[in-house]
Parts: sequence; structure tokens; C-alpha cells
Amino acid sequence: MSTPSFDLIVFGATSFVGEILCRYLVENYGVDGDVKWAAAGRSLDKLEQLRDSLGEEAEALSLLTADAADEEALTGLCEQTRVIISTVGPYALYGEPLIKVCAATGTDYCDLTGEVQWVRRMINGYQDQAAESGARIVHSCGFDSIPSDMGVWHLQQAAMQQFGQPCETIRMRVKAMRGAASGGTVASMINITKEAAKNPQLRKELANPYSICPPDHGFTVRQKNVTTPELDPESGRWAGPFIMAAINTRVVFRSNALSGNAYGDNFRYDESMLMGKGFSGRLKATSFVLGLGAFMAGAAIPPTRWVMENTFLPKAGEGPSPEAQEKGFFDLRFHGETADGEKISSKVTGDRDPGYGSTAKMLAQAALSLAFDIDKNEKKGGFWTTATVFDQRFIDRLEKNAGLTFSIL
Repeated sequence: MSTPSFDLIVFGATSFVGEILCRYLVENYGVDGDVKWAAAGRSLDKLEQLRDSLGEEAEALSLLTADAADEEALTGLCEQTRVIISTVGPYALYGEPLIKVCAATGTDYCDLTGEVQWVRRMINGYQDQAAESGARIVHSCGFDSIPSDMGVWHLQQAAMQQFGQPCETIRMRVKAMRGAASGGTVASMINITKEAAKNPQLRKELANPYSICPPDHGFTVRQKNVTTPELDPESGRWAGPFIMAAINTRVVFRSNALSGNAYGDNFRYDESMLMGKGFSGRLKATSFVLGLGAFMAGAAIPPTRWVMENTFLPKAGEGPSPEAQEKGFFDLRFHGETADGEKISSKVTGDRDPGYGSTAKMLAQAALSLAFDIDKNEKKGGFWTTATVFDQRFIDRLEKNAGLTFSIL
């Protein structure tokens, strides 16, 4: 294979996250400097509008066209780049052809999916081919699930250094967060609900905390799933479900399995969101649980789903304004305990709204790390998680270039 023209191609560049990502790349790396990249999508007109919106610095930005279902065109993209970033969701509807082509051509890939059922299908379908071709495929390189996956990795490294053993239990608590959902995120959630409503086997799979672990993982520990209001022992605050826990916890357990059970055979991990102290905190947690249940129930029933999609839910391409992205942030706390009872805590913070401003920067740095930090001989082809394909170099990247912090408390 000839030397690729680009280090990165952003596929789905005109999507909501794709536009934010392209702007970030232009502002921080230009278009033809040390990082050579291109924007790709289905519509040349929309790509040209995107390039115009990015200003004079983007005048030389290469534009490539391909449809998400056109494997021949996608192969053409892959042959021109070292890494391809996909922001084309819902991935369960549009994502498989690109995974297939990357696995066939040996092209590295990352995305921001939170669709655990699709991740499982892709691993089952293309792991062997990716391993043979050398394609490193890394799902969930945004808010779900980099802060959780790398946050656990970071805390475990500190535990090993301080105590000589990993934490057997880690609890992640969302201390504070400000952000909003885009139409793309809502569409992915709706699609998962639709699939689960008509597929009993999928509902069973979604309830399995080890659903994306390799078949020989051997884990038997029953995992906690926070679904009701509960009093958090570390903070004394009431906590409720964290909607991203469904993907984050599965990714963390896969990281443990892929690393040879580095966190231990009996490792336990759960996530929840802190709501406040006293009666008001309990009321807020209870209200959130009821509201989330109503949303999921409504999304599962066609008539109410139609009303939701056509009235108050954001449409495709809609999302938080640039001002809202700037004002957004997140503060996650990790509380670990070893088998011997030693305790350690850490925090991971981000300086933009979690799902878009921060996610775009994390996704870009994941692709850059695949392109420049992790040699093909260092990590072979296959489906990796961020905590198993990356290391401290990635955390350094995130802290230097993506507005994240990782610190031991």
C-alpha cells in the first residue's frame, strides 16, 4: 500500500460533532502542517459550506465525498489515510460499512458511539479480520467513554504505585456537569430503545455488564447497576442513575478483560450522578428516575415516540450553541478500594460541555494518538478500548490539548 496522503480523515464532517471537530483541528493544527487531514461526507455542497465557515485558514482543506453505505467509496477514503474518524450516527443504522472496510484495509478507526449493542455486533463480526489486517478499531472515544475508561486506568495506576495492588472496587460519581443533548445523540438513544422493544434477546444482552468482553473473560462477579435513588456514602449526597453508565461500565469491564484482568477477577465498577443533599437532593434524584423512566417508556411506543420526535426532542443537526458549549463542563469523582481495604480517590474534569465541545477534542486526540503515538508494532490490529490501546501519553495529550485534567485527591 502506498503512503497515505492524510494522517486523518473526518468522515461525517458536516454532522453536529463533525463541524465542531473540524473547527478544533483548523484552530489547533491548520490543514496541511504537521497534521495532514481532510473532511469527508456525502454532500460536496455541504462540505464546501463547512470549509467556508471555517475561515481563511481552511481554504486549502481537502474535501472528499462518500456515502456511508458505499463500500467502494469508503475504501477509497481508507486508502488515503492512516486514521479515519467517524461521526456518522446512529452507528447501528449507518456505521457498519466503514468498520467492514477499515477491517479489510488495515485502516485505524475511532468514533464516539455509545451504542453498546452495535459495538458488540462489530466486535463479533470483524475482530478476526481487523487483527489480521492490522486495523486498530477504537469505539467510544468521546465523553462516553474516555473519562470513565481512562479515569479508571489512571486511578488503578496510582493504586498500584501506592499500594502494590489494584482497586477491587471503584465507584464513579458525576459530581457536577453542564451540557445538553444533540439530535444525533437523541436519535441513537431512540434507536436503541426501538431495537430493544422488539427484541427480547437484545434486552437480555443490554442487561449483561460483560456484553462486550471477549467470550473467555471468566468474570462472574455480580455488578451493581444504579437505577433508583440512593445515598452516596462518600459524599453524603443523594445519587441517581447516570445515563452513560450503560456504555461506560461495559467499556471498563472490556478494558479489564483485554488487559489480562489487570484490575482483578473480582473487580467491581459502577457509576451514578450526584443530585444533592437532604430532602431536596432525594427529591431531585427521585424526579430524575421517574423522568428517565417516562422517556424510555415513551420512546419504546411508536405513537408517543412520534410525538416526542416531532415536538420537543432536538432534530438531526441540532445541538447546544457555541456559547453553551463554552459554558459547559464536567467533574467526575472516582473512589477506589483495594482488597486489603486501602482507599484512594481521584477526579477527572473537562472544560467544555461533555457531549460536544469536550467530545470533539477527545475524539481528535484519540485519532492523533493512533496516528503519531502508538506504533502498529506496539499495538496490533483488533478492537481495543482507549485504556488498552493508549497509556499515559494519551492522558498527557488530553491535559495539554483537550482541556481535561486527571488528578489524585
